[in-house]
Amino acid sequence: MPDAPDQRPRRTALPASGDAEAGLFTLPNLITLGRLFAVPAAVWLMLQHRHDAAFLVFVGAGISDAIDGWLARVRNARSALGALLDPIADKALLVSVYVTLAAMNVLPDWLAILVVFRDLLIVGGVILLWVLGVPARIKPLLISKANTAAQIALAALALFLSGWQVSAPFLLEAMILLVAVTTFASGAAYVMQAARLTATGAK
Repeated sequence: MPDAPDQRPRRTALPASGDAEAGLFTLPNLITLGRLFAVPAAVWLMLQHRHDAAFLVFVGAGISDAIDGWLARVRNARSALGALLDPIADKALLVSVYVTLAAMNVLPDWLAILVVFRDLLIVGGVILLWVLGVPARIKPLLISKANTAAQIALAALALFLSGWQVSAPFLLEAMILLVAVTTFASGAAYVMQAARLTATGAK
């Protein structure tokens, strides 16, 4: 799952010059749409206390994310629609899972707030750079990739533990701490990167 608009060039970047622009209803795009439709399904399952089924939907969405990216590369089926939908589907699912699990007291509410605030901060920073006329060339950072991996792992772990009534409090607390630290660190790193771009653009 991507973290910033350019997190994974294979899907989030628009086709380079000379590449064939695929149609709207390509197989990768249809898979991405399916992942987007998985968001309300996962939320509904969690609200019905079917965290086991929600876990399977979440894992299936992650597998589909890898498949549509691979198909886009192999079949040269990259498109502007895919570049737009891919990060939206990924973030919509991840944020929805965190907010719903926090509302159900499976994850701490402060963690869900931190995750959502970081994403809003990044999106707001990109918009601000655009308003200021500064090219928003936000580079994917190592800490951001680590944060995305940690967020996905924690969401899957929480759904699994809750769905199958498995007790692993130490592991869960350790993952919560890891996600909190990497979320804060990656957010701060993007703020500093945006500040450098603003300073450079102002010269």
